[in-house]
Amino acid sequence: MTALSVNLNKIALLRNSRGRDYPNVVTYGRHLIELGVQGLTVHPRQDQRHTKDQDVHDLRELVAAFDGIELNVEGYPDERFLQLILATRPHQCTLVPDAPDQLTSDHGWDLHQHFDRIETLAQQLRSIGVRSSIFLDPDCQQVELAAKTGVDRIELYTESYANAHAQDDFDDVLLAYSQAAKLASQLGLGVNAGHDLDLDNLADFLTIPHILEVSIGHALTVESLYQGVDSVIKQYLQICTGMAQ
Repeated sequence: MTALSVNLNKIALLRNSRGRDYPNVVTYGRHLIELGVQGLTVHPRQDQRHTKDQDVHDLRELVAAFDGIELNVEGYPDERFLQLILATRPHQCTLVPDAPDQLTSDHGWDLHQHFDRIETLAQQLRSIGVRSSIFLDPDCQQVELAAKTGVDRIELYTESYANAHAQDDFDDVLLAYSQAAKLASQLGLGVNAGHDLDLDNLADFLTIPHILEVSIGHALTVESLYQGVDSVIKQYLQICTGMAQ
């Protein structure tokens, strides 16, 4: 079974657009948990354009009230972000190499360049009891380096897969992800995945073994506008448990 962690950034963005606490991110997160998701994800960017630092504190308190529900906090590891992680101690911290003004995450870490930094961060996160994960492209050389840094997991960045799937020409791309995931597992790394996964492409992606968690937000939110969140979450959970019809 693959765990489903729902990214709440778009809910926070909708709230921020009107200057009111509506929709309330915690209330929405609680509803998702009650529907059966295994985790919540947020990415509190430097400009706070969607998830705010206070949301991380509030969501950490929310998940503490439920057994087995995890909070995954993504972000670029500047000093503000690291202090937020230290203060909230989420179950998982996913390190993402995005610039402050970036529209969205669009690449994984280059560990040829950032190995020492990631190694240090992995040690720091372990020392406070937080599982570490890093955003990574499906590159076996990068996977080998990731294992040497001491991180606990990688999150495979799946945009190239989603784009290929939309063109119905994804076999070669999927093979690259499968090889990266297999190698990561052999090297003792957990494997997560995320970015542009949706109801159309997720089942094919999860033919890859070893995927522990998928983080899905933008597509899930849009699909929920058309179909209703209860129906959409039910469909995702069926795919993640291998029960989709």
